[in-house]
Amino acid sequence: MASRTIADQLVAQIVAAGARHIYGIVGDSLNPVVDAVRRAADDGVDIAWVHVRHEEAGAFAAAAEAELTGRLAVCAGSCGPGNLHLINGLYDAHRSRVPVLAIASHIPSAEIGTQFFQETHPDRLFLECSAYSEMITSAAQAPRVIRSAIHHAYGAPGVAVLTLPGDVAELEAADDGIDVLTPAPAPRVVPADESVRALAAAIDAADRVTIFAGAGVRGSRDEVLALAEKLAAPVGHSLRGKEVIQYDNPFDVGMTGLLGYGACAAALEGADLILLLGTDFPYPEFLPDVPTAQVDIEPTRLGRRTRNDLAVLGDVGETIRAVLPLVRARTNRRFLEKMLARQDKAMSGVVGAYTKDAEDLTPIHPELAASILDEEAPDDAVFAVDTGMGNVWAARYITPNGRRRVIGSFLHGSMANALPHAIGAALAQPSSTSSGDPAGPGGSGDEAARPRAVVAIAGDGGLSMLLGELITLRALDLPVKVILFDNASLAMVRLEMLVAGVPSYATDSPAIDYAAIAAAIGIPSVRVEDPRGIRDALREAFSHDGPALVDLVTDPRALSLPPTITRKQVSGFTRAMAKQVIGGGVADVVAMARSNIRNVPR
Repeated sequence: MASRTIADQLVAQIVAAGARHIYGIVGDSLNPVVDAVRRAADDGVDIAWVHVRHEEAGAFAAAAEAELTGRLAVCAGSCGPGNLHLINGLYDAHRSRVPVLAIASHIPSAEIGTQFFQETHPDRLFLECSAYSEMITSAAQAPRVIRSAIHHAYGAPGVAVLTLPGDVAELEAADDGIDVLTPAPAPRVVPADESVRALAAAIDAADRVTIFAGAGVRGSRDEVLALAEKLAAPVGHSLRGKEVIQYDNPFDVGMTGLLGYGACAAALEGADLILLLGTDFPYPEFLPDVPTAQVDIEPTRLGRRTRNDLAVLGDVGETIRAVLPLVRARTNRRFLEKMLARQDKAMSGVVGAYTKDAEDLTPIHPELAASILDEEAPDDAVFAVDTGMGNVWAARYITPNGRRRVIGSFLHGSMANALPHAIGAALAQPSSTSSGDPAGPGGSGDEAARPRAVVAIAGDGGLSMLLGELITLRALDLPVKVILFDNASLAMVRLEMLVAGVPSYATDSPAIDYAAIAAAIGIPSVRVEDPRGIRDALREAFSHDGPALVDLVTDPRALSLPPTITRKQVSGFTRAMAKQVIGGGVADVVAMARSNIRNVPR
């Protein structure tokens, strides 16, 4: 029997820790690890090498798999340029706090420090986007360093990086007899009694309380709604909190920020006390100067975004269960009712205005397309959303229901994430028969075993950056439906320029028939220019067992106007439009007005 190498040991330890896939591109210094994967798979071990076309996509895919399953996911890159390509996806994974292990293979160990061909220092380069980054240099050291990396990935949670020279990977392994520890159920983080009493006192001192919930309320939804009921409190949410708290929520007032909609901004402004629950919402300009109490399980998040009159360290569910018996029930529900009426008006009069009577308008209004997608997508679909306008359409038109998931580069904000995230999502949850919290790891239960639909809501700017991953999609025959909002423009950048008071520049792209590109690869596809064809095209795409692409040619002048427009924003738009008119762009200004004027919040 052949001796077991460090590469074999690495593969055995990541499998024991729960990993099922390694995303990457094979090559040179990485070959010992790839061969160890091949031999393990041949022996019946549940591990597979997933050949992507760019290592960045591999890191994104690993991040999506880790987020949806809670299990360790792994990506890898060969020495120098190969593992450097991982860095953007690793930043995304680390900021999303999901357990990802990156294997950064290295040049021959004897050459390190000599400016050898492709020499970099990955153990230093990845420090900022990881919780752990170390190099393996010997067989005696390897098992403990591998184990430490896995434990850091789970414990942070976040990214751990192992730098492994190719020659070291081939060394005979030492066996220390210590098993990898996989994560136990998370411990309860119970707030201190004095914090609970202080929070109860702050709540009782306020007549109007507004709750703003983030992704940290996952697992505590019932408690948050019980608190809202007792306090007659409107409940707003961040984008990451939407899938957890919005559905079947009689207190929902939507989101705030540039992606926002509804009455959330008004509910925050009108409150005597804002309760920030499990959120690290990063835009202080959208959080008013109102007395604020924050509850979070992570102490470093407390008070770093906005005023923090009271900070409570603890799990959201544990905190609410402790504070509920101590606070007085509100009999006056006027504030809540006023905000809910405002929410209803905003959803029908502003957000709804984008889709009303838009079936005959060309180019296609992207809001109409997103609304129809919401209606046609399966109830348990996973949506992977591109940064930019894709975030807006998902935030405003994709309806959560407790079974759907919406993932994206919501904290790192990288372009091109939707397609590679969708690849990882499809491999993470191949069937809707898996069990567990439907809005958390594991997906949802279903009576019939079938591939779970994964929808990539992509923009043409993002898709074109990692266009080669369509080949990965086709090669793996994954049930991913790429719904392309194709406006031949960087529309979110255009909006940012207008808000800043400068006319859009260098935001336009060539008009490309992406459906033809997908068809050439062998992916069923269709290009839609008439809005009356959207529904049939989506239904046809969802009827395919494997991948499909729908290229929706949408209006590049459609703007995602926030729920409230500040004087500064109006001034920026006015200056930008004036400059564009002076520069000869009168037709563009008129066309933009026609696309958006009926939707200006009033």
